[in-house]
Amino acid sequence: MSEIPAEQTQTNLTTPEITTESSISGVENVKNSLGNVLNSWKLKVGVAVVVLFAVSLFAFYWQHIIAVVGMKSWSARSGANPIECMVRDTNNDQYVSCSALLDQQIVPLECSSSLFNIGCRVNYGNCGRKSETNQP
Repeated sequence: MSEIPAEQTQTNLTTPEITTESSISGVENVKNSLGNVLNSWKLKVGVAVVVLFAVSLFAFYWQHIIAVVGMKSWSARSGANPIECMVRDTNNDQYVSCSALLDQQIVPLECSSSLFNIGCRVNYGNCGRKSETNQP
């Protein structure tokens, strides 16, 4: 029978000791890499693009947000259920078209898109008014 040499049967199970110098250098490496990322022009441009997009989106929906507040206020006072408002003022009269459900009938509303005039009025339609485009 063959014998296994003693050198081959022993395994080295010692773990390397972590020194404070190596842990400090690890923390410094993380700080340096994080500092490099935060000082990167790509990050600054990315943040600027995201902020510009968010402000643009908020500005686009501003009229809708104010009109919904007015529609909910009108509906609460009249006992109606608010339905929905259009996104924008399509005819530039500072009112957004909305609708509410009152006594099982849909009521067409025009809700203000101005922060200084929050509220709605019932839109009865044209009611026989002359159209500006049909005037002689």
